[in-house]
Amino acid sequence: MKLLQVDFEYKGPMGEAMSQSLVDLAKSINKETGMIWKIWTENFENKLSGGVYLFEDEPSAQKYLKMHTERLKLMGVDEVRGVIFDINLPLTKVNNGPVFMPRSEHET
Repeated sequence: MKLLQVDFEYKGPMGEAMSQSLVDLAKSINKETGMIWKIWTENFENKLSGGVYLFEDEPSAQKYLKMHTERLKLMGVDEVRGVIFDINLPLTKVNNGPVFMPRSEHET
């Protein structure tokens, strides 16, 4: 498993307005190869948005990061910061990290 962390400056809607306007995008992300889950992030004060994703493997995370960066640039985002991390599974388990949930529990 690989964790992908992405953030970028975002001038669009946040909170409930973001939830309503981006629900179709959220549903489409579930269909990306190797994607297990995503946590959407937003910081209204600093005008930042992004997400934390769990992928089955690094090639899937790399492919998604490339596609997502291109999509965001088409939407007017100048800089996308994306980092792929390994997961320390023993310590993550101590802290009840969601990487141990069966996939069916969080699919929609």
